[in-house]
Amino acid sequence: MTAPALDFRIDAADGAARTGVIAMARGKIRTPAFMPLGTAGAVKALTVEQVRAAGADIILGNTYHLMLRPTAERVARLGGLHAFMRWERPILTDSGGFQVMSLSKISKVEEEAVTFQSHIDGARHVLSPERAIEIQADLLGSDIVMQLDQCIALPAEAAQEAEAMRRSARWAQRCKAAFGVRETQALFGIQQGGLSEPLRRESAARLTEIGFDGYAIGGLAVGEGHAAMCAALDFAPALLPPGRPRYLMGVGKPVDIVEAVWRGVDMFDCVLPTRSGRHGQAWTWEGPVNLKNAGFADDPDPLDPLSDCPASRDYSKAYLHHLVKAGEILGQVLLSWHNVAFFEALMAALRAAIAEGRLAAFRRAFHAGLRNAA
Repeated sequence: MTAPALDFRIDAADGAARTGVIAMARGKIRTPAFMPLGTAGAVKALTVEQVRAAGADIILGNTYHLMLRPTAERVARLGGLHAFMRWERPILTDSGGFQVMSLSKISKVEEEAVTFQSHIDGARHVLSPERAIEIQADLLGSDIVMQLDQCIALPAEAAQEAEAMRRSARWAQRCKAAFGVRETQALFGIQQGGLSEPLRRESAARLTEIGFDGYAIGGLAVGEGHAAMCAALDFAPALLPPGRPRYLMGVGKPVDIVEAVWRGVDMFDCVLPTRSGRHGQAWTWEGPVNLKNAGFADDPDPLDPLSDCPASRDYSKAYLHHLVKAGEILGQVLLSWHNVAFFEALMAALRAAIAEGRLAAFRRAFHAGLRNAA
């Protein structure tokens, strides 16, 4: 029998939260884990060396963006995504379903596939479950491959949520058949069902019957708000197999991550660290800080003197303010680097709190410290 491409070891639990290690051929992923977005083959404004130094074990690439530019076939000819972007550790690729919903000029979802127009040049493309697997596993060479699912924005009608969930489950079966058994690559299914516990339960049962290496919680962080998301996470993670990684897609703000870890989630991704950095915002233990604010013009203190990240430790807020106001690219680089390092430091702190059985105290202290929380 072929050994699984992914081995998930849970080392400690504190309530619903768990900490452990996902072991794969290209390296180990410490959980809870945050995956910086390398959407189009790059974590915006950062080198892979900076991303690794910030503490990331895994990054995320996106099928939709890479299939349009430079094309998955070109990436394959150049040695696959790892060689193309010089990242030797694990890569997870999103299937592109969310981007088809949110970015394409026109999209049409049918049972066989989704047809859409590129947001870049308007060209017509067809993305089926089988094509999503081919792009991710065969052409890009990702380590963790995501099934193609149908994403919808919230709030939505119950009938629409049910239809999207059941189509996603049928597509999951097709993705599993196309993926087959692979020695070094893993396949994740995606739970859907909006904010409905019965639909999430049905989705989880269907996916568990098919059998995946890990399971994602999809269809959240799409307009429902923090409170509604947390309410869904009160039941959604526990419906998934306990011995497999649980990945909450597209989340999120630090407060979202803390609350999701509290409820049993192991993996996260979000555009927020680098997007915020490009717009002059730094994330700190006291919440987000807007470096455009004139109050920082004479501030000699760094963002975090205790951080191992040079961007956090070695540059004054006055200098960062100057860079942001002057439109200097270095400001975007330093703030993006700081933010990625902060998110990774948050994950390390969560892992330690779970391992030491003090997550409840950490959670209380975290909320108490967010004086500038947005």
